[in-house]
Amino acid sequence: MASDQWPVVSDQFWKVLGHKIRCSSISTCTIILLATDHWPLDDNRKHKTLTLRTAVIGVGHLGRQHARIHSDLATEGLAEFVTVCDLDEKTAQAIAAERKVDWTSDWRKLIGRVDAVSLAVPTESHSRIALGLLDAGIHVLVEKPIARTLAEADEMIAAAAKSGALLQVGHLERFNPALVALRPHVRNPVYFEIHRVGEFTARSLDIDVVLDLMIHDLDIVQWLVGEDVEVTELHAVGIPILTNKVDAANARVEFSSGAVANITASRVGTEKIRKMRFFQPHDYVAIDYATKHASISNLAPPTAEGAWPGVHTKTLDIVDVEPLRAEILAFVTAVRDHQPPAVSGLEGRNALALALRALERIEQHAGKVKVGSVA
Repeated sequence: MASDQWPVVSDQFWKVLGHKIRCSSISTCTIILLATDHWPLDDNRKHKTLTLRTAVIGVGHLGRQHARIHSDLATEGLAEFVTVCDLDEKTAQAIAAERKVDWTSDWRKLIGRVDAVSLAVPTESHSRIALGLLDAGIHVLVEKPIARTLAEADEMIAAAAKSGALLQVGHLERFNPALVALRPHVRNPVYFEIHRVGEFTARSLDIDVVLDLMIHDLDIVQWLVGEDVEVTELHAVGIPILTNKVDAANARVEFSSGAVANITASRVGTEKIRKMRFFQPHDYVAIDYATKHASISNLAPPTAEGAWPGVHTKTLDIVDVEPLRAEILAFVTAVRDHQPPAVSGLEGRNALALALRALERIEQHAGKVKVGSVA
């Protein structure tokens, strides 16, 4: 079609729909409707819609927070929140009534009805459900860890690549406002000291503390050092305390760049601690995820001739956005704009690989000191 034959519609209309536009004047725009592999992703999808239809699978403790944010995004016109899904019908019905959406107890019924989902079920079910959705061309935001095994993670990544669906992994701490503010200032970190301690709860007991808590910091350290920087050594110890799985652990991670990270994680603490400190050339960096505080300290010039130099500490300004909202919004935006996910399946796999490697070292150490089963 010649350019002078393109239909002319209002500028505002296409701003709302989020389509790419070609403007011929300030008040009107000529448009090119571009084929998209988002809605639908392939020719097998029969239902075409301009609004991203979303759902949440698993609306327990964390999943109901996903539902809250999906509902907010729908209210803001950024998506259409269609349904929730949970094996517990009473839970599904309650959250559906609260968010004024449909409900189901069978995730398979979502195929053909939605375009993107948050998957917040127990880790053991991640791969099975994600594969069914990805094969159907449905975009998936899966909670961390991406899967139980590297083989499962590989299957999920391959399924996303084959269908063209987007796979994002929910490494939530990357979206903490303090880390978002700090990330542009990170350059060649050398040594990390990290503590992540939580009070004991009955949640996430299907996995150990390494896959539950430490994996956040394994992901962040790899991200800050560089995803392509090899881990040359990993030493770890851990112990079951209140469960039959590892409840407290420490890992020392060494990279080919010379960077070293010392990471402690526990889910049997008496207080909540979420802190990271690291050193890079000329800087000492501190971050508190719980208080959303980040600062950089370095040498300040002396104030007078002959005086000792001082230390200058700069507290970074943050944009205080709820991390889970930022994560889900990044997912929806990546799907809508055909952009790479904020945290790819490969990055999720890399974090899982480090976590599983740490667990292997913990098992080896447990055999030496005879602390009992850490399976």
